[in-house]
Amino acid sequence: MHVLDSSAFIHEYHTSEQMASVPAVEAELEDESAYRFDAMEGAGMHIHIPADNTIETIERAAVETGDGEELSDTDVRLVAAAFELDGTLVTDDYAMQNVAEHLGVTVEVIAREGITEQRNWRFQCQGCGREFDDHRDRCPICGSDLSRKNPA
Repeated sequence: MHVLDSSAFIHEYHTSEQMASVPAVEAELEDESAYRFDAMEGAGMHIHIPADNTIETIERAAVETGDGEELSDTDVRLVAAAFELDGTLVTDDYAMQNVAEHLGVTVEVIAREGITEQRNWRFQCQGCGREFDDHRDRCPICGSDLSRKNPA
């Protein structure tokens, strides 16, 4: 089962495998992409609504990798659908790829190159330079903003 992100509809992705998506993807699409979603749904694409406990699992994994602030609600639901359906997540979104790979979900990219390594992001204070494992709005030491930093 291939679970399709909005980029699959935008870039006219095709596969002979069974397909699924989540309802929120349709809301992100416009014009021809929205028509493609409707056509694929009419042709048998499964619309999956992931369970709340799976969504919580994905959100926890996103926090673990440092991608929690990067994923939209739709992104979380797509990763959750691929996780529940034991499917392949079809997306060009790097944060989604990172979380999916962290959870052992297979990923297929469409128009861009995929990630080359799974990362657990760190966060660095822009003021004092201290690093933290988890995202916070401000540095608890000096109050400056934090930014994501490659852990390598």
